[in-house]
Amino acid sequence: MTFSFSVTAPPLRLPISEWAAEVRRLEALEFDEVVIADHFTDGYDTEPMVGLTTAAMTTGRLRLRPAVLGVDYRHPVLVHRMAAMLDVVSEGRLTLGMGAGWMTSDYEAAGLAMDEPGARVSRLAEALTVVKGLFGSEPFTFSGDHYTIRGLDGLPKPVQRPHPPFFVGGGSPRVLRLAGREAAIVGVNAGLRAGALGRHAVVDLSPERMKEKIGWVHEGASRAGKSPDDIVLSLNCWLVRVTADSATSVEFLDRMAAQFDITGAELGASPAVLVGTVDSICNKLVTSRSEYGFSHIQLDAGFHPRSLDSIAPIVTTLAGT
Repeated sequence: MTFSFSVTAPPLRLPISEWAAEVRRLEALEFDEVVIADHFTDGYDTEPMVGLTTAAMTTGRLRLRPAVLGVDYRHPVLVHRMAAMLDVVSEGRLTLGMGAGWMTSDYEAAGLAMDEPGARVSRLAEALTVVKGLFGSEPFTFSGDHYTIRGLDGLPKPVQRPHPPFFVGGGSPRVLRLAGREAAIVGVNAGLRAGALGRHAVVDLSPERMKEKIGWVHEGASRAGKSPDDIVLSLNCWLVRVTADSATSVEFLDRMAAQFDITGAELGASPAVLVGTVDSICNKLVTSRSEYGFSHIQLDAGFHPRSLDSIAPIVTTLAGT
């Protein structure tokens, strides 16, 4: 598969015309997709569906993806209605990201009950069924443990038929098998059972763990009668730093790795870590596509990159190849 590149939208700024200009710059730099995370703590400042609608109205090519809508924050009937409208407004540029929710601070700040992971994943599975059903051409009825839908005709009908592509990401066996079954694009991430980022998440993105996780995705796809080629694997590169030379790369990796009590070599071996010259990073991404199957690349981890100018040559070099 050819490479495609995603990037998180810039922080909200006023007047909104300045924010829109920054989003248009992403399109000019040849990014394929703009992303907005669905969090409301820890500095996240943009509501994803409203922000992506604004981005849709100011761009003509960029795809649009919430990353990802937490089912505990939004009823699937509402998710469908917003998604269908955004697909219409954008003339078919939406990729619908949905997830089970994981960040403890969101739940605590909003006073939401945070069920154990199994219940949240079960809720996500039902929500995916409901949203897909509402994209259909006929009124939809569903009765599950978490949701009940009675003869609801989902409107408006989307531009992309039968529905926009779904993106589901995760790090656990159950979520990744579910993603392989239900999603067109699967984000292979660290396990986030702890509810916050930390050393466990970094270690969980080692080459060995990534291969195991991809195996779970393919298991889920196979059980649904899909082949591995039916799935686009997405890699969220949480650490991206372009350096002038290899010595600088080694020094930076050693310094970062010390925070997680691992070696710089161990940190640098993770497919989700891109530290080096533009050429070395491009070579690593080509290798990751060959070894793991990753072709959908997000060059940040939820927040807008500090230096678009430094990472833009990666996109220019590999986009469409």
